[in-house]
Amino acid sequence: HKLLSENPEHYEDAALAGIRHFLGVAPHDPIPVEQVAAVKMGTTVATNALLEHKGEPVALITHHGFKDVLYIGDQRRPDIFALHIRRPRPLYAQVATIAGRLDAQGREIEPLDETEVRQALQQLRQQGFAALAIALLHADLNPTHEQQVAQWASELGFKQISLSSDAGGLSKFIPRANTAVLDAYLNPVLQRYVQRIARALPGVKLQFMQSHGGLADAAHFRGRDAVLSGPAGGIVGAVKVATAAGFHKVIGFDMGGTSTDVSHYAGQYERVVETEIAGHCVQVPMLAIHTVAAGGGSIIQFDQGRLRVGPESAGADPGPACYRRGGPLTITDCNVLLGRIQPQHFPQVFGPHGDQPLDVAASQSAFARLAEQTGLTPEETAEGALAIAVENMANAIADISTRKGYQLHDYTLVSFGGAGGQHACAVAEKLGIRRILLHPFSGVLSAYGIGLAEHSRLRTWPLARPLQDWPALQEQIRSWQQAVAQRLTEQGATPEHMRLTLHAHYQGSDTLIDVEAVFEDTPEHLQARFEAAHQRQFGFTLPDTPVMLHSLTIEASGGGSRVQPMTPQADLPAEACEQVDLYCQGRWQKVPVYQREQLAAGQSLSGPALILEPTGTLYLAPSWRGTLQPDGNLVFVHHQHLQRQQVPTHTADPIWLELFNNRFQHIARQMGLTLEKTAHSVNIKERLDFSCALFNARGELIANAPHVPVHLGSMGESVKAVMRAQGNDLQAGDAFVLNDPYAGGTHLPDITVVSPVFVDGQLRFFVASRAHHADIGGTTPGSMPADSRHIEEEGVLIRCMKLVSQGQLQQTAIEQVLTQSRWPVRNLRQNLAD
Repeated sequence: HKLLSENPEHYEDAALAGIRHFLGVAPHDPIPVEQVAAVKMGTTVATNALLEHKGEPVALITHHGFKDVLYIGDQRRPDIFALHIRRPRPLYAQVATIAGRLDAQGREIEPLDETEVRQALQQLRQQGFAALAIALLHADLNPTHEQQVAQWASELGFKQISLSSDAGGLSKFIPRANTAVLDAYLNPVLQRYVQRIARALPGVKLQFMQSHGGLADAAHFRGRDAVLSGPAGGIVGAVKVATAAGFHKVIGFDMGGTSTDVSHYAGQYERVVETEIAGHCVQVPMLAIHTVAAGGGSIIQFDQGRLRVGPESAGADPGPACYRRGGPLTITDCNVLLGRIQPQHFPQVFGPHGDQPLDVAASQSAFARLAEQTGLTPEETAEGALAIAVENMANAIADISTRKGYQLHDYTLVSFGGAGGQHACAVAEKLGIRRILLHPFSGVLSAYGIGLAEHSRLRTWPLARPLQDWPALQEQIRSWQQAVAQRLTEQGATPEHMRLTLHAHYQGSDTLIDVEAVFEDTPEHLQARFEAAHQRQFGFTLPDTPVMLHSLTIEASGGGSRVQPMTPQADLPAEACEQVDLYCQGRWQKVPVYQREQLAAGQSLSGPALILEPTGTLYLAPSWRGTLQPDGNLVFVHHQHLQRQQVPTHTADPIWLELFNNRFQHIARQMGLTLEKTAHSVNIKERLDFSCALFNARGELIANAPHVPVHLGSMGESVKAVMRAQGNDLQAGDAFVLNDPYAGGTHLPDITVVSPVFVDGQLRFFVASRAHHADIGGTTPGSMPADSRHIEEEGVLIRCMKLVSQGQLQQTAIEQVLTQSRWPVRNLRQNLAD
């Protein structure tokens, strides 16, 4: 049963309206609660309040001197090339500062001044604030100061009080403080909504989906845990239906009108502890969902010889060109033009009276105009736009899978969402995935997943201890485990499963690797799992570097529902209900159309074909075979070898220009992500003062990631300097290092590494990275003395030298260069790590 999430002319709340519709109750009549055992739901109330800035007015309490710290943030910029920089709006409306400090070990060095704190709180109450966020330094190690301020605030009448030690609870002050503000901002709005639902359903057990993929009862549902409530249900649904069908390695593919959400599962739900929400870095456990701006409404444009798709979207208003509202060309128009969407099988809700079908002529005329610019036929242009959109979505899936070392050939793509079934085959082919699963509830899989989800309680604690201390930590961890289980029991659920996840990292690095643990594990067991995961993701380990335990997440869960098979009702294989014209493989052809509900168990179909569902259309592409399983799932299997497409070599093709542009930029971005995750210097791993780019065999820039402009403008000269110095001696597996300002360098702390790339034995490309090291020697720490008169006073000058020879690090040579200068480096270990 589906309703519009917002339709104020007909109902106040979509969830309550849906319950009334389902039970056959008039819009304003009471819901017969005796017919309802429980309600499980997701909500976008918190998400909408955040995006629309309609949360509760919040005041923030922090230290003297830290009033603007959340406004200042860190050096991250979402669009580094933007000249007009737009900061995200702060979620707090007022800041009050107080005395009182802890040191970095959590020991008190300055006590709270009760008189000062009460006075500051009283002033905030007089200004009308009832929601308060409290964020103090090192509260993750010792929360007593925050707890004391919270007690005084409660006595003065604050209704919503969020502590950073509770909301985030981990190191890093800015994300922990942002989390406290987020919670105070959203929780009052969310609780008012929850109470409204509860009043309409008196006595009914009410549960809500949390961002981390588990249900919470209404009394324990918090604003900070509600931001990804809906998408989390989709991941749970995808995993539940796939594992019930016997598939335990899953890629979730949820394609809607504006964007596509992708996720990865290989036996455990993947979660992130720190993420960015609406421009604010926060510490909230969430399922790892990667969103790409590619959906049915993605706008198609011709720009400087290239065909571009997105990231702009037409939305629902005006929508695609075929929606009869004068909208732009979109991916939906591609499917209409090519016959993958048949207007007679699409809801007739368009036009001035909302009763007309899709306007095929509008899509055709718009593509005819675009084809004049591309030099291709309208059909070729539409197919090219689809290929670009598929490339973008496949890259997003690669980011969460192959980039982390997972090979996808034995994975199953679970496709859902309104537009997923039209593009699943193409996305799977691009990734080398040979199997697709489409559940009967694919169009509403997020809601189905919420119904299947387990009740869960999840909590993360800081550890900051060496991995070798694991045995000494177990007594404390057992007490934490009991506390988490008790909190779940208080919600009326039985803890059936307990899961311990250690978040570990190499000393000096901030990149966390999740390691599943049980009490029987020895430090050696945990070390082996950590190194295996690090090797898979980054391709190397550091045997001589200690492993640190950053934090521990404990999850207690139980009470989930099982996937019930939906046995097909048809006894005999169905015939096609009609034949329609569809463009594929470079020509128009007649293809059969089937009604899914008329297919019999075991019936197989060969592509190309269309399969109609109540909530969408599935496109079975050529070289794919679809079979309806006895449990009701449709499984598409690719039954031919994947063939490499031929690239035109004589003329500039606008489609291939964009495809290669996306591929090269994706490589550069992946270089940057790996550099960020493996670096030790704050300049690289947090300030992101680095750049990565690709160059052709002549040293000319091909593509770069959106990194530091001053690096990118001169890095090509460093590549050419390597070519001049090495001549014909370049070999596969070599890498060269330099920071020479006379050879394309900037200042000495910016060190460049250049590597040649050979294809079939011939030099085809170079890849290069430049990053700012915290120190490269010189007369002052930081290597930027204001009074320098000679370049060696600024640090070690590295002229082009071989850093890696055929895969072997030339460690002795680089150490000599860095340490035998007149003013050598101060932290050799960090320089080598970066």
